[in-house]
Amino acid sequence: MKDIRSILKERVLVLDGAMGTMLQRYKFTEEDFRGERFKDWPSPLQGNNDLLSLTQPEAIAAVHAKYLEAGADIIETNTFSGTTVAMADYHMEDLVYELNYESARIARKVADEFTAKEPDKPRFVAGSIGPTNKTASMSPDVNDPGFRAVSFDELRIAYKQQVEALVDGGVDLLLVETIFDTLNAKAALFAIEEVKEERKVDVPVMVSGTITDASGRTLSGQTAEAFLISVSHIPILSVGFNCALGASQLVPHLEVLSSKTDFAVSAHPNAGLPNAFGEYDETPEQMAEQIKEYLEKGLVNIVGGCCGTTPEHISAMASLVKGFKPRKSLANSLE
Repeated sequence: MKDIRSILKERVLVLDGAMGTMLQRYKFTEEDFRGERFKDWPSPLQGNNDLLSLTQPEAIAAVHAKYLEAGADIIETNTFSGTTVAMADYHMEDLVYELNYESARIARKVADEFTAKEPDKPRFVAGSIGPTNKTASMSPDVNDPGFRAVSFDELRIAYKQQVEALVDGGVDLLLVETIFDTLNAKAALFAIEEVKEERKVDVPVMVSGTITDASGRTLSGQTAEAFLISVSHIPILSVGFNCALGASQLVPHLEVLSSKTDFAVSAHPNAGLPNAFGEYDETPEQMAEQIKEYLEKGLVNIVGGCCGTTPEHISAMASLVKGFKPRKSLANSLE
């Protein structure tokens, strides 16, 4: 299969949209989440979307297929919360390897089917690695600023288990995403480098942070440039931002990344900001119009969608990118 690095020089690649938004359409009940296998599980399981890879695999495969039909080049595995740290909420730490492996396998099968139909447009699977629900650089207790709910080493071990399962399941890439605490991300990147070295594999890595508010900083206080510097010691495929903000609010932060890195630049924003009901109102046409600014300014190599986006949003982006050349990295422009 053609290497993704060479494809990135030829065209802008399209990442898929939100998994959670699509799964909400199924209106799965507690019983649906449990399936037969977990019907007697002692704690509530509704909301554990990663578990659906085991109990509703057809739905996960169908969502992947819809995004590929819409024109996505890269689909993400259903593993955003696939670490022992995050799965502790459901007392499912022992299932982490299986959850990641099966999620990767489902995505791999669907991607391969589409690649077989269109060999000149290979489809890639990115192993989704979320931030966990704990932060390594800040205290969750305002009265005890020195307290940490998780250590770097605990995160490293948890991420390593997730990465091994994703690689075993057949992913092409690893996507460390929605980074609100760069120390968590460093633990993930450290674990990835460990696995690559131990297994003698070269899996491209995408890194995507999240700017949490109008101050232009991550939750742990870094600006876009500081975030970039913090992860630039690792040989990554791309760096970018996702979630939190809508497409238009990301422009200045993408400009910073684009002007200061040789890595490819990615963006998969939300469909605008959530309304009073927590829903996303931005239409595919509105979002594509905003993404167009990224392309006109030559800021990005990879675009996609986060919260609130659907196959319709991805289809609009896939149509749009055909008319634009990918961003030239600093290294390319100096050649």
